Amino acid sequence: MADTISINPADIPIPELHGYLLGAVGPRPIALVSTMDEKGRPNLSPFSFFNVFSANPPILIFSPARRVRDNTTKHSLQNADKVREVVINVVNYDMVHQMSLSSTEYPEGENEFLKAGLTMLASDLVKPFRVAESPVQFECRVSKVEPLGNKGGAGNLIFSEVVKIHINKRILDGKGTIDQYKIDQVARMGGNWYSRANRGMFEVPKPLSTLGIGVDAIPAQIRNSTVLTGNDLGKLGNVETLPSKVEIEEFIGSEDTLSSLVKLGDLASLHQKAQEYLDRNEVHSAWKLLLAIEL
Repeated sequence: MADTISINPADIPIPELHGYLLGAVGPRPIALVSTMDEKGRPNLSPFSFFNVFSANPPILIFSPARRVRDNTTKHSLQNADKVREVVINVVNYDMVHQMSLSSTEYPEGENEFLKAGLTMLASDLVKPFRVAESPVQFECRVSKVEPLGNKGGAGNLIFSEVVKIHINKRILDGKGTIDQYKIDQVARMGGNWYSRANRGMFEVPKPLSTLGIGVDAIPAQIRNSTVLTGNDLGKLGNVETLPSKVEIEEFIGSEDTLSSLVKLGDLASLHQKAQEYLDRNEVHSAWKLLLAIEL
């Protein structure tokens, strides 16, 4: 048909094929997977090749793919294969930017919980930590790891049998079942696009190809703000460097309103204004305002 393109997967580069697959198959649920290596170091990473496949036994499967660019494997796969325990955490809208930041390829042994500003919560039956901010957490034992190939882009199915479920009571309805509006789940689509189940599509910029500073590197007075949300902190943590003193002074001096805010030293008002910049994805402007109080 003249209005259709037909593609043989073997005839196009893997990155192009990857783009078609992810752009067409969605929205895909997100598993924020917590693992632990043999040295007891925690790891956290999201995967959208994920779903539930059985209730008896209760089996969830996620698939960390081999990297296309160099055919290496992810720490989550290595840990799950060796330790054979994982926690699969459900992702809702309130933590989507922190989840995205946790996908940054930090060096082996780096704690993505800290980098993403998420809280480690001890599990009852398995070694890996749960994500306290997640509305539902599944403690799982790995029953099988099935490689689908040995080249870049090949998936690895991790069969995860649920041994304990933790559900935040705030997402339950009056009958004790999960309220689909309250759980407020997000799902992955193609490119930078996500879908918020009860609202629609939105974008989340991909984490830097270089390493973001992480939420743990944000000054305490900003990190502990009563105004800024986890999503706000996730955006702030996804920058490589902080603005210079000169950049901050030029930015604050460009508007009398900003200069007045800084002089007043009202942290709540400053953080609210910074949040407005973050809502418009003007992250560097938010940083300049937030750091001005320290000059």
